[in-house]
Amino acid sequence: MTPELTEEPEKEPARVPEKEPERKPKQAASPGSSRRIPLRVRLRRNRGRIARRLLVAFLLMLALLCGAVLVAYKLTVIPEPHPDTVVQSTVFLDEKGDYLGRRGPVDRQDVPLSQVPRYVQDAVIAAENRSFRTDSGVSPKALVRAVAAALTGGERQGGSTITQQYVKNALLSPEQTLSRKAREALIAVKLDRTRSKDEILEGYLNTVYFGRGAAGIQSAARNYFDVDTKNLTVSQGAALAAIINLPSYYEKAGSDPKVTATLQRRWQWVLDAMAASGDITAKQRAAARFPAFRFYPPGATDGQRQYLIDVAAKEAADRLGITEDELARGGYTVRTTFDLTLQDATAELAKGQKAGKGVRLHTAVVGMDPGDGAVRVLYGGSDYARQPFNDAVSGAVEAGSALTPLAGMRFGAPLTGLPKTAAPTPLKLTSAYAAVAADGMYAAPYTVARITRDGRTVWSAHPDRHRVLPEQAAIPVQGGGFRATPAAGPPAHLFTAGAGGGVTRRTVWTVAYDARLTLTVALFADKPGTKKDTVVPAQLPTSPSPTEFTEQTATQLWGRLR
Repeated sequence: MTPELTEEPEKEPARVPEKEPERKPKQAASPGSSRRIPLRVRLRRNRGRIARRLLVAFLLMLALLCGAVLVAYKLTVIPEPHPDTVVQSTVFLDEKGDYLGRRGPVDRQDVPLSQVPRYVQDAVIAAENRSFRTDSGVSPKALVRAVAAALTGGERQGGSTITQQYVKNALLSPEQTLSRKAREALIAVKLDRTRSKDEILEGYLNTVYFGRGAAGIQSAARNYFDVDTKNLTVSQGAALAAIINLPSYYEKAGSDPKVTATLQRRWQWVLDAMAASGDITAKQRAAARFPAFRFYPPGATDGQRQYLIDVAAKEAADRLGITEDELARGGYTVRTTFDLTLQDATAELAKGQKAGKGVRLHTAVVGMDPGDGAVRVLYGGSDYARQPFNDAVSGAVEAGSALTPLAGMRFGAPLTGLPKTAAPTPLKLTSAYAAVAADGMYAAPYTVARITRDGRTVWSAHPDRHRVLPEQAAIPVQGGGFRATPAAGPPAHLFTAGAGGGVTRRTVWTVAYDARLTLTVALFADKPGTKKDTVVPAQLPTSPSPTEFTEQTATQLWGRLR
């Protein structure tokens, strides 16, 4: 049997692993072989995304800035006024209320806004900040200019609002830095939100500088026009408003033609703005005339008035029980008994006598109300700057025969012993003759009639009278000394006496008096002594005659005093 052949299954051919295709080695890219996409194309393709990112960044910065401003505003505290802006000077007036002078570190006195005429307020607003009544306390445009100038080191920028100016003048230091400017703006906004416009304007008007040493509207009104703020005219108010822009330049208005002309143009601009806004009528604008200014700098008579202020300041401080420094810084108004018109006339008349070489001539004049004691004239020297010593109040003047008519009178206190005094002061001698003129009633001399502060009277004078002679003893003096002649305008008595005789006269006294006035004119001379810083009496000049000089001075003043 043939064995069956069985077929073996066909074997699959062995699989040969496929070879991976050969990879060509990468060749390094040669420059320029690939093209870069231009920046503008990339920006154009991504501008939407970039814009979104920038917007988010801007909003984030804005939010942070607003948050910082808000936090800074919340933390900002309105400071108290700077000490220099709180200090007020004390002002001295004559018996009629005319400005005599001041004492204090700053020429400033506060006045309530109610005493500032509305047209003066409007003039300042027209000149400095026309949107004051409606703005938020800051000017954004001016603030941007100031910041730009500070960052670039450019010129200082103006244009601040009245509120900002007040903050700068009264509440902050004057430094010009970016941080201080930012703080100024924050305080101005907060001030505007917490104070009324009238309060801010009042503070501004009482602190802004007007030149001539005057800080505040009240001092400016007196320095430029010799009036109180409440009496300023439309023209004067517009002129003061125009001055605020450049006070140190405009302070010579009235004495410097160029400055005056420049100020007049600005004054017209202020008035035109007031008329355009309806603050004044067309009739008021047409009627306005450029005002006359007090001369600046002050003349010699202003310097001579320091004798009066010295005496009145000491008396006022004594009356109030404070120091003279406290008086000067206290913002008082001292109404004196002096008559400035007569005081200035006395200063002019006293110039008529000249001394010889090496001899210094002294003239002292005292005018007093008998029975009352009010001193109307007090001339203590020709030049306060060279001789602050007051001859009328403190000068011991050789009496000679000037006391002879009083020698037989037995005066009571405080004139006891006066007839035997070799060298009384002119004020003391005048008070004695005033007692004779008042039928033996002595009245203590005084120079301060009333003291006020913030509109309130804090002290007023009450004559201090004492009988120093029996009525029958107080008889008019009719003669003695060199000669006695009736004064023009009876019933005044004129008595002239002195020390020395002939060409050796050393002192001449003339006393004119009646029941209403006692006036003394003393003329004497001295020269340097042999010892250092000493003086000795000297002979009076013979031409013009010293007796004629004192009598003419007395009679001329007497005529004006009447």
